[in-house]
Order: sequence, then structure tokens, then C-alpha cells
Amino acid sequence: MVKPHLKDGSDSVIIADDSVQDKRYSKFIELVKKQYSGNEHGTVRGINLVNFVHSAGNDGDFFPIDYRIYHPDTDGQTKNEHFREMFLNLSQKNLQTRTILFDSWYASVENLKLIHRQNWIFYTSLKSNRLISLSRESGYQSLESLDFESQKWIEGVSVKLKEMPFCVKLFKMVSPNGNIEWIISHDLSDSVNVFVAELKNDNRWQIEEFHRAFKQLTGSEKCQCRKAQAQRNHLACCYEVWLNLKLQAKKLGKSLYQIRQDIFAQFLRNSLKNPHFQVCF
Repeated sequence: MVKPHLKDGSDSVIIADDSVQDKRYSKFIELVKKQYSGNEHGTVRGINLVNFVHSAGNDGDFFPIDYRIYHPDTDGQTKNEHFREMFLNLSQKNLQTRTILFDSWYASVENLKLIHRQNWIFYTSLKSNRLISLSRESGYQSLESLDFESQKWIEGVSVKLKEMPFCVKLFKMVSPNGNIEWIISHDLSDSVNVFVAELKNDNRWQIEEFHRAFKQLTGSEKCQCRKAQAQRNHLACCYEVWLNLKLQAKKLGKSLYQIRQDIFAQFLRNSLKNPHFQVCF
């Protein structure tokens, strides 16, 4: 369904992330489990979806191209195992892009090795407790202990992660409020600097836009069916709803939220003019 609408090219990227569909008040719905939600900054009962989104670039269109329901009690797979399975499936989609973006949750050694073997380029963030080596003599040290002049951080520092057989380029990004984010890339070319890394890192927010619209506009969290198959069917329909809203929004030059509101606007206007129920005072 999505394939005819992809603007695929060398500048395109794949963005990976997961999202929890909040079911905090459900006690008997299958697939629901207690897990961490970034939106709630804590644990919540819900259904976790691992998504792959294809993006044409920071200012381009983006569409979901693959998803998995994370429920280890059913299939015994972790989110990282779902990630690797979905990544290997990308080869069947005949995409031109060879760049994938994800956050520190998916930056495991096994994931990075797999991407390297498939000749893809990754951009990902690292947790501050990861150990890196600048040289064999210096040994491994934590990211927080690194100290370089600003020009070195702009160009990127070539380092080796612990248990990794190849080098990556490391960038340090400091936000105005003082928060530090560590970004690494498998692209060691001179053309990649901190500005390129920051651009790729910002591109990851498109999947957050997708997650927000998916929850707010498709009713993905509303289904109260108890059986797992019913929940799977409902979520599959929600992806189709999002796609149809997206295509209609592009056609009319409106936002997804405007399109969703317009669906009910005429009905509400008619209901206010000619109420079906008379209210007695």
C-alpha cells in the first residue's frame, strides 16, 4: 500500500523506534504487558509496536513500511530481535536508501555488527556509560571522560566501541540547556561532520510525529477487545487509516489533524442546526 508513494533515493533514510499503545486500565486484554513508555517517562500497561518508517529527508514525506508487536510471552523475541528481523527484511523491499537511524535502545553491538555486514550506514545515539577506545595504548574509557577542543568535535572523533571490530565516528552535541548527546556513525568519510550528524539526528523526530498522529487520529488505543487476534486486526486497520489520512492530507494541502476534523465537521454543523434530541429545561 505504501510502496507507490515512497520518494526513495540516496538521501532517504529508515527510522526505527517503538511506541506503547496505552492500555493502563485493561486487565484482561491479551498482548498487554507492563513496560516502559517514553511518553509517560515511566512504566505503563500497554501494547508495544516496533516501527520502521521510511523518510525522504527532514523536509520530505515519511511512511511506515514495517512493524512488529512486541510481546515476548507470545513469540519469545526481544525488541532488538524484532529490529534485526525487520532490518533483514528491508532487502526484500528493493530500496535505494542505505542509511538507518535509531536511538540508543537499538545501539547494541549485535545490531551495529549486522548493519555493518549489510553495508548500510547507521546514525545512532549512545548512552553515556558506553566504553570507547581512542587507541590500543589508551584502553577503554567512558564517554564522559573524553575532552577535546571544539574543532575536533565538529570534525568527529574516530573511536572503537568495546566488542566492536570496526571504528565509528563519534560526535558530541551540547544543547543550550547543557544536555549532552553522543552520536555515532559508521560513515567515516570527511564529508560527515557534526552538522550532518545533527541533521540526521533531527530526522529521527519524524517517527515521533508518526507515533503521535497514529495514537491521536486512528484510535489505536481505543480497542477493548480481549483476544490477541482482534487487537492485531485493529492495529493493522489503524495503519491503513493513518495512510489514508496522510494521502488525503497531501492531496488537499492540509494537515492530518485538519483532515480528521473535517470528517465530522459537516455532521456536527447539521446536528447543531437540527438536533436529533430535544432538551427540556
